[in-house]
Amino acid sequence: MTSDNPCGAFEGNILLVQLGDIGDVVLTFPAIQALKETFPEKKLVVCVRDKAEDLVKDCPWLDGVVSIGKGQRNFFAEAIHQFNFFRALRRCGFGVAVELRTGTRGAILTFLSGAPWRIGRFADDGKLWRNRLFTELVDPADELKQYAAEHSLNIIRPLNVNIRNRIPRIVVSDQRKREALALFEKEGMAADRAVFAIHPFSLWKFKEWEIDQWVLLADDLVERFQCHVIITGSPEERVRAREIQERSKSGVFNLAGRTAIGLLPAVMQACRFFIGVDTAALHIAAAVGTPTIGIFGPSSPVCWAPRGEGHYVVSKRMACVPCRNKGCQDSEISLCLRELSYIEVKEKLEAHFSGA
Repeated sequence: MTSDNPCGAFEGNILLVQLGDIGDVVLTFPAIQALKETFPEKKLVVCVRDKAEDLVKDCPWLDGVVSIGKGQRNFFAEAIHQFNFFRALRRCGFGVAVELRTGTRGAILTFLSGAPWRIGRFADDGKLWRNRLFTELVDPADELKQYAAEHSLNIIRPLNVNIRNRIPRIVVSDQRKREALALFEKEGMAADRAVFAIHPFSLWKFKEWEIDQWVLLADDLVERFQCHVIITGSPEERVRAREIQERSKSGVFNLAGRTAIGLLPAVMQACRFFIGVDTAALHIAAAVGTPTIGIFGPSSPVCWAPRGEGHYVVSKRMACVPCRNKGCQDSEISLCLRELSYIEVKEKLEAHFSGA
């Protein structure tokens, strides 16, 4: 299915729909930048899930953010809410709407936006009706061999965009920087000591490393670098973060649940180094320019590891890695991460600071 729009010419504004998790939103930033730089005169609005709204609202390439959440409304209140939502959306005068994923919710939203040119990702299971909501479908090849930030760029190619940057970049405001330093001060962290961040947690347990190894690593960081170590995570992960803190030496601070998503980029930028599992925090740290070590198990570093100088991957050398499964035989348990020692992470860190 193709559009009649030649060379990306269209009237109206641009809607970009990304209803993935926070990490997916971070990896969409190159596409956002490319769209704005190609069409600076167009109003560019992004639609994300409500948990990612604060991450993108400071983005310098966006003119507006629409968030989608699950409200606690009865049937009639929900119907009124949806009617008002789509009426407001259509008033934006979108000439093109782009949906980056293969879900049905984003496809319906794109269709109801009123945009005459609707670009979406081809879905194998969407042939009955979902794919028909778009005027143009893109079916990229070999994305398993691509860095995930390229996946969004693949979908916007029908617009003939100028792509200058393929690596996510988050711009941190001076106000956010001050808020991050104020948080460090409130936690009792000395201003003259370097800060290292560790992020042990993921929405997916099969991506997580052993708590014992995090404790050993945190102790080693404090001893070697005479630094502060902060543990980041969600409010739900604060109890587990406290276990790492209590089992570690002094100098380890539990910031899980203390760093709202809008503040997290500034916190990461204030750190000298970041070490974490394959999760949104890893992408955020890399996007603000902080060197990283990504600890990978079943998921593929080819797709998900940050690119560029100063970013490293540690994974167990096993024939099955990466299997891209949810743990061994989809058991939610990953032996490749259970058997990974903090020494292997430490060696990569030493290589970075020695310049090797």
